[in-house]
Amino acid sequence: MAESKIKKDLKEILDNFIEEVKLNPGDILVVGCSTSEIIGGIIGKSSAYSFGETVVKTFIDKFKPLQVYLAFQCCEHLNRALVVEEELVRKNNYLETVCAVPQEKAGGSAASAAYKFFDNPVLVEFIKADAGIDIGDTFIGMHLKHVAVPVRIGIDKLGGAHVTFAKTRHKYIGGERTKYSN
Repeated sequence: MAESKIKKDLKEILDNFIEEVKLNPGDILVVGCSTSEIIGGIIGKSSAYSFGETVVKTFIDKFKPLQVYLAFQCCEHLNRALVVEEELVRKNNYLETVCAVPQEKAGGSAASAAYKFFDNPVLVEFIKADAGIDIGDTFIGMHLKHVAVPVRIGIDKLGGAHVTFAKTRHKYIGGERTKYSN
């Protein structure tokens, strides 16, 4: 699988996602990414750092102009901590940094690349993201706000990886007499 093909396909995926899920400046997008799955391997067994760089650069190119914060999930070796920009931590007092630096084999290729390419990267243990993209079934659900809603964009593969998408909505509370705002 050529990196140029992955980049082209990912751009198409992200364009479709952006059109379907209307994120606002300041929103948070959590990304889980198994480069092993992208290249046709088994998650956690065939990490490919150069593919992680391609994925992260493509996400940054698409979402930085939209002022959407990215949170790249690490693998289970770092308890699925997330690489975020330090600015996001300063703006959200519920976020606490943790002491770790992701590596290709302990954190994952995409998270390691995010740590390299973000302006001021830090790791946080959890987040409450507004939307998510999961490349390779990495299980990002724990990092989404309640209530997560599946999104279908007509594309569900990137290389060999299964890709899923989610957005969140406000909780509906109350009963039959409640009038909802959306």
